[in-house]
Amino acid sequence: MRLLLDGLNQHYGMDFRHYAPASVKRRVLKIVEEEKAGTISGLLARVLHSRICFERFLLGLTVNVTSMFRDPDFYRLLREQVVPSLRTYPSLRLWVAWCSTGEEVYSLAILLEEENLYERCRIYATDLNELVLSKAKSGVFPISTMREYTENYLKAGGRRAFSDYYTADSTHVAFHARLRDHVVFAQHNLVSDASFNEFQIICCRNVMIYFDQMLQQRVFGLFNESLARFGYLCLGRSESLLFNPYAHDYGEISNSERVYRRKR
Repeated sequence: MRLLLDGLNQHYGMDFRHYAPASVKRRVLKIVEEEKAGTISGLLARVLHSRICFERFLLGLTVNVTSMFRDPDFYRLLREQVVPSLRTYPSLRLWVAWCSTGEEVYSLAILLEEENLYERCRIYATDLNELVLSKAKSGVFPISTMREYTENYLKAGGRRAFSDYYTADSTHVAFHARLRDHVVFAQHNLVSDASFNEFQIICCRNVMIYFDQMLQQRVFGLFNESLARFGYLCLGRSESLLFNPYAHDYGEISNSERVYRRKR
C-alpha cells in the first residue's frame, strides 16, 4: 500500500498518503478486484503505465457521493442567516472545494439566483479529478434523481418550480446554461495546491472525514489563507473546527450545519 501511494505521488503528483488509512485500504482493495489486478503490486504496475487505468483509479479512490440540495437545512440556513450579509458586498466569490459531479455547485447557483445575488457572483468549482469535472461542466444528470432533488429543493426553501431550471428527455435532464455563466470549473488538489483567490464563502462539505488529522490541518490552513475576513466556512455535519489550530479565528453560526464565520 505504501509503495502504491508513493508511486502515485512521484509519477502523477497525486498525494493520497494522508487520507484516512481504513478508507483508502477498503477502496484500493475494491479497485484491485474491479481491475482484476490480483494484488496491490499488480494494480501499481497498471496505474503507472496506463493513464486510463489511473483515471479509473481516481474515480474509485475519491469520494463522489453527492446530490442537489443535500441536507436541505443547510441551504435554508444559507438563505436565512448568510444571504443577508452577502447582500452588503458589491461582488462575491465562492469556492466549492471538491465539487465532484457538480450537484452542490448548481444548488448554490439556483439559491443565489433566487436571492438576486447570482449576477454579482463568481463560483469557483474545483476537484482533482478531470472526469468528474467534465460531468459537472455538462450539467446533465439522470432524470431518476429529480424526484429526490425536487424534494430537497422544496425543503431548502425553494421559491419556484424546480423544473424551471432544466429541460428533460426520457432519461436525463440538462440544467440551463445560465447556471454556469458565473461558474469557473478547474482542477485543484487540496493536498498539494496553493490558495488561488480570496473568497466570501468556502464550501467543503463531507470531505474532511476522509483525511487524517495532519491533512485536515493542512487543508484548514489553506482555507484560512483563502477566506476573507468575516467570510463563511461551510463543512459537513460530521466535520468540525474543534481541536484545530485555526478554530480561534472563527465564530460558530450553526453547530448542527457546521457553518462558521471568520472573525479576523
